[in-house]
Amino acid sequence: MQTVPERLVAFLPNLRRFAISLCRSREMADDLVQTACERAILAADSFVPGSRFDAWMFRILRNLWIDHLRRQKTAGPHDDLEEARDVSVPSGEAASLARMDLLEVTAALQKLPEEQREVLVLVCVEELSYRDTAEVLSIPIGTVMSRLARARKNLAELTGISFGEKRSFDTKGGVA
Repeated sequence: MQTVPERLVAFLPNLRRFAISLCRSREMADDLVQTACERAILAADSFVPGSRFDAWMFRILRNLWIDHLRRQKTAGPHDDLEEARDVSVPSGEAASLARMDLLEVTAALQKLPEEQREVLVLVCVEELSYRDTAEVLSIPIGTVMSRLARARKNLAELTGISFGEKRSFDTKGGVA
């Protein structure tokens, strides 16, 4: 059985992706992930073997984010993903189209209320179950389902996706 630090190494990309979705800043996300890892290592004894490691880590990270928001109520603006230049994509026309799609979806995600964005990322990107998402966010499963439905509807509207078209959201939250 892997130790908490060993699991953390493999889980870092998922944790960072969730952190970016919460705070919309790569630098802040990296700080949150680092602090979450430190906290997890210090609290490794509280992790229950056989339980969901991802849900445990997402909860730690989200609690750190909430703590940060409480401390920084008067903070200035956050960095915007649209300003990020280090997103790697293929070259040429495909790169331009991919970047435009990424910017459109990123902008639409940022317009969603935080509660919808959190649920959408945990269920559709991180592939957590509704039950695990409910546990991470400390909300009922029914609330997860309703927030997810609203988030998908709002994201479709913001990106111009019509339900009559063949484009639809896949299980990872992307557009098929």
